[in-house]
Amino acid sequence: MNQRSMAILCDPETREDLTLDGEFLFNPTSGKRYPLREGVPDFLDSVTGQNKKYQELYDRIAKFYDPMFNLYRWLHPRYDMRKELAEELEVPAAGRVLEVSVGTGANLPYLRADIEFFGLDLSWAMLGRCRKNLRKWNRAAELFHGEAEHLPFRDQVFDVVFHVGGINFFNDRAGSIREMIRVAKPGTKIAIADETEKVVKSNYERWPVLGKYFRGRIVAVSDPTEFVPRDMQEVRSRELFEGRLYCLTFRKPR
Repeated sequence: MNQRSMAILCDPETREDLTLDGEFLFNPTSGKRYPLREGVPDFLDSVTGQNKKYQELYDRIAKFYDPMFNLYRWLHPRYDMRKELAEELEVPAAGRVLEVSVGTGANLPYLRADIEFFGLDLSWAMLGRCRKNLRKWNRAAELFHGEAEHLPFRDQVFDVVFHVGGINFFNDRAGSIREMIRVAKPGTKIAIADETEKVVKSNYERWPVLGKYFRGRIVAVSDPTEFVPRDMQEVRSRELFEGRLYCLTFRKPR
């Protein structure tokens, strides 16, 4: 952890200051310590509910994730999902960018090279793949193991905040959106994308073995527009790639 990054961190539960203490991040007020695992701050003591279920899923598929996505791109060469989503973002020169649910980091190559990139994910295995990709791409990033509902960052510190994949099954979708808004600077455009019910129903439920994570759902997948606070501006939701993906964007008021 560098000092520049430390300046924007806080305890995800209390939002109190953290200091670097050897291999830990330390909250002097509460005495709470968060370990650094291979240099990555670990803010997860325990995970429950939907988050636990899908943490297990992504830990299981991490090493297959990039090959599966590359196969998908080969089968659907007309669609460059990540390029189109990146074009939704308003990334300034040398901007500070947060991706919530960074996964293997596959969106990073679509962003300009001069940014400060921060990525948080629930899955330690996905973060491990992300670290390998960063070395392969010769790109720098600060990674964090944590939940979207409790971001370990101070208020209003990011020029760009976005999320791709996962929010459909978060424990608290409304809470995660509030957190994305909280850490974004005033005027920031926030983008949230995930698969539609069409994909979950026709594809994911039919997966051998892993399909159990998606079958038996009581509520169909829908975009989380209903959880966007009313004071947000320029709220827009649209479907991409023949209804396979929704993309919700809105702007935090200045």
